[in-house]
Amino acid sequence: MGAYILRRLLLIIPTLFGIMLINFVLTQFVPGGPIEQILARLDGSGDVFETIAGGSGDVDTESLDGGDSGYVGARGLPKEFIEELEREFGFDKPAYQRFFEMMWNYMRFDFGESYFRSISVVDLVLEKMPVSISLGLWSTLLAYLISIPLGIRKAVRDGSSFDTWTSGVLIAAYAIPGFLFAIMLLVLFAGGSYFQWFPLRGLTSDNWEDLSLIGKVVDYFWHLALPLAASMISAFTFSTLLTKNSFLDEISKQYVVTARSKGLSEARVLYGHVFRNAMLIVIAGFPAAFIGIFFGGSLIIETIFSLDGLGRLGFEAAVARDYPVIFGTLFAFGLIGLIVGIISDLMYVFVDPRIDFEKREA
Repeated sequence: MGAYILRRLLLIIPTLFGIMLINFVLTQFVPGGPIEQILARLDGSGDVFETIAGGSGDVDTESLDGGDSGYVGARGLPKEFIEELEREFGFDKPAYQRFFEMMWNYMRFDFGESYFRSISVVDLVLEKMPVSISLGLWSTLLAYLISIPLGIRKAVRDGSSFDTWTSGVLIAAYAIPGFLFAIMLLVLFAGGSYFQWFPLRGLTSDNWEDLSLIGKVVDYFWHLALPLAASMISAFTFSTLLTKNSFLDEISKQYVVTARSKGLSEARVLYGHVFRNAMLIVIAGFPAAFIGIFFGGSLIIETIFSLDGLGRLGFEAAVARDYPVIFGTLFAFGLIGLIVGIISDLMYVFVDPRIDFEKREA
């Protein structure tokens, strides 16, 4: 197992390098870089994309000193000023040199400073982290705590009326987009048109510091109730059906028939023999499920419920072409995702020690 883990760890290096290289190359062909953003604002255009959409044919790119600039929105600005901007952002260097310097810094976990926020990327991520951790962690935990017992009960009562109507509810829940369900919750329970039971924004109330410990906990989950419900609906449905199908597959195997023929109670057969094998794929997938909710599904939920987390940070950085934030978070989260893949494999071995990845590779 040690050799397998070592190989997986070594594989992280070329994989992460490839991820960063592909994204870096793609950004070289995307219009509206950080310098164009600044020049468009100085020119009064407000947004470089408005200038691009309006057509670049009418744009006079000559500067005051008669020089020529290749940047949209650079009209009326001295060439020396633009060159100083390029030096400040590092765009006076060739692309390959910028890439390798960036990777060298990232290998030392030096992610630099945001172009437009005057704050280090690490501090910016740490500032947004509580929201994303809250959504990712609690959504995953609640989805598992509800879906596992429900999935087991559906498997035991397969084909019954309980299984039929719960399957209908699950299919309907899975078909509802998360953002649509979030809007519905806002309209119904956050003062949209009916009830004002839950707050509209933030993780805590304004008087949170004055509350007791129990009051802080209640206030925290009061704010999280609607975002959690919206973010966990798909994960909860998938986990329930996965648990049910996994149990049904195990129940039909010969060792279950043998255990029943020995006179063991149904509960002993189910939780003493079937549970460990059936839950292998469900439990081992917990790290990946958490990372998926943590990084992947938070943008729309954060926007609808006015939560300032990593999802909105990534979106705003992409729109503003804030490259240190984009590539810094891509490197960090890519590294975390690759490590979580290894942890998922270790979870398989922890749940079922009979699994040996080295023999499977051989």
